[in-house]
Amino acid sequence: MQPIVSIIMGSTSDLPVMEAACKFFDSQEIPFEMLALSAHRTPDEVAEYAKNAHQRGIKVIIAGAGMAAHLPGVIAAMTPLPVIGVPIKSSLEGMDAALAMLQMPPGIPVATVAINGAQNAAILALQMLSVNNPEMLDKVLAFKQNLKQKIVKANADLSEISYKFKTN
Repeated sequence: MQPIVSIIMGSTSDLPVMEAACKFFDSQEIPFEMLALSAHRTPDEVAEYAKNAHQRGIKVIIAGAGMAAHLPGVIAAMTPLPVIGVPIKSSLEGMDAALAMLQMPPGIPVATVAINGAQNAAILALQMLSVNNPEMLDKVLAFKQNLKQKIVKANADLSEISYKFKTN
């Protein structure tokens, strides 16, 4: 099985956040790889990885990083693939990481999700993969339908709760 998504984190301390993306891909049966690469501590390895990911069949890269959060931008500078950044809340409530990803220079985009938003990064990656891929599109549609059903059930459960002045 060849991975089509790559989940990169600056260190294994980011795993508790990035694990949400892994769990999502597992649930959707999307093959992925998971690596720790540091833009600051292993820059040569990051460059090698970023330049060759597309040749290995990777279609989307999710990169999580905290603090200075250079990893997604460095990867984006060296790959033709879409890069989704996940700012990790490790200092300054994660705003430093978010701004590092959001404020990329023209020509080097990093799609950026919420602080610690690894699950949304995985969902966005699946949506990207679904372009011109009916099987992946079916997965997106099924996931969205499941979200709807959760709210329908929540409203049914809420209707069972009784209060003296509750009208529904």
